[in-house]
Amino acid sequence: MTSLALAMLAFLGSHYVLSHPAVRPRLAGALGEQGFAAAYSAIAGLGLAAAIWTFARSPVVPLWTLGPLRNWVALAAMVSACVLFVAGLTQRNPTMVMSSIEPAGSDPAPGVLKVTRHPMMWAFGLWGLGHVAANGHVAAVLFFGGVAWLALGGMRRIDAKRALKDPEGFARLAAATSNVPFAAILGGRQSIVKTVLEVGPLRIGAGLLLYALLVLAHPWIAGRAIGPG
Repeated sequence: MTSLALAMLAFLGSHYVLSHPAVRPRLAGALGEQGFAAAYSAIAGLGLAAAIWTFARSPVVPLWTLGPLRNWVALAAMVSACVLFVAGLTQRNPTMVMSSIEPAGSDPAPGVLKVTRHPMMWAFGLWGLGHVAANGHVAAVLFFGGVAWLALGGMRRIDAKRALKDPEGFARLAAATSNVPFAAILGGRQSIVKTVLEVGPLRIGAGLLLYALLVLAHPWIAGRAIGPG
């Protein structure tokens, strides 16, 4: 458990250190944007691999149990996470690394951005929170909770960076979107019909296919099957 805590500390800490305003510009200046992105990805990948390795070997110390609801919670969270992940990955997304906000006169929030301007972060956040709730033990809180905290907590930092880099562009984006999923739609700033049409059945279907594949592969990934029971 100590090894897992240290691995997660290194994984989370590396994200915050490398993206800190006092560190990132210097590294990007020395390595170039492409080089910095590659180095950042490599360090994050190694940290995540170490966290996964230690999580798989951590003891199970129960904290709570949801009983028959445990799998339903994880399955429900993963449906949304998979659709958001696929849509966020396959549509233009100005909140992702090395992306920019569209100029004035164009739609600042196409497709899934009408749901939330951080679809990828919410995908990882829902994945983490769903697994924390379903597992209910200390190692799950450290690992899955740490990933969820990094994803959901990082959205404000991304917004702050975009606002600093392009104040006018971010103002347009913020006016047309919301951080919390569906808040812009419920607030009347976006249309649910237009959102569904722009996301499209292909992306939604691909997200559901990814979800089905993850459920089927769960015995191989995590060592046990998952189902609604």
